[in-house]
Amino acid sequence: MKKSLSVLIISLLSAALLTGCSSGASKEKASEGAKVTIRLAEAHPADYPTTLGDKKFAELVKEATKGRINVEVYPGGTLGDENSAVSQVQTGGTVDMTRVSSATLTSFNSQMGLFALPYLFTDSSQEWAFLNSDKGQKLLKDLQTSNMMGLAYYESGARSFYSSKPLTKLSDLKGQKIRVQQSAITLEMVTALGANPIVMPYGDVFGALQTGTIDAAENNAPSFESANHYTVAKNYLLDGHQRVPEVLLMNLAMWNKFSPADQKIIQDAATASVATEKEEWAKYEEKSNAKIKASGVTITPVDNVAEWQEAVKPVIEKNGAQFKDLIDYIHTLK
Repeated sequence: MKKSLSVLIISLLSAALLTGCSSGASKEKASEGAKVTIRLAEAHPADYPTTLGDKKFAELVKEATKGRINVEVYPGGTLGDENSAVSQVQTGGTVDMTRVSSATLTSFNSQMGLFALPYLFTDSSQEWAFLNSDKGQKLLKDLQTSNMMGLAYYESGARSFYSSKPLTKLSDLKGQKIRVQQSAITLEMVTALGANPIVMPYGDVFGALQTGTIDAAENNAPSFESANHYTVAKNYLLDGHQRVPEVLLMNLAMWNKFSPADQKIIQDAATASVATEKEEWAKYEEKSNAKIKASGVTITPVDNVAEWQEAVKPVIEKNGAQFKDLIDYIHTLK
């Protein structure tokens, strides 16, 4: 009887150990050959460019490890919104990875606030020249001080203003109530442009535009279209005031559990997935712009942002000092 009980106890302990090695929640060092599941939270829908980038990343990791490391992508905010997901990644909760806006990471690394500065980049080429540079990559590495491993940047286009009221020039913004993200710099920027910023959850914007609680909001074309905001805001002014990249990141303890060889596989997969995400972004952006235009939205390009830059100059002077070296470097890029 005692012998049978001992065998049972040993069997149960062995099973528990094996289960622990295969769990994505375990942050202990993974032994070579152990199967690991990584849970990746994505706030956007399944067909959104960032989600497709996530899925390409997962595919490449699975392929390189022959299924030993499995990345499960959960789109549509099923594991929580961006703030919730990044908090779980940072604290080592049930979410191991996520894709979030760099704006969400400002509270973890103040240098990420650089991207909130208005009219920082002249175009996408200059932005990516910076993101791919040593200085841009250092911003990702510095997230390690907050227990997160930044793996790659994803494209997110340029943010512009859209409104239910006439909006074809800078003076039209005066007095308009504009929804913004929780960002001190963005609040100051909208105020400097003559409007009234209102912080509001993204999910509340559509209803607020319908009821007149707000007059306007600001975002890129795919978000403007996919959230159906274009059906209630028929004026889109393409000033491109911000280019705020997305970031793919992992819990640092999870990262450290992998061997150097596996870390290289994961990093290489993340880097390679960027091309897919950027390609999907270009296609999605073209489709969104066509749909917005066909719906009767008045789209007004801003060919010369000098007037806009002059209006927000006090904002840059106040907030730019902490980013001076980075700003000076960006100005050297084409």
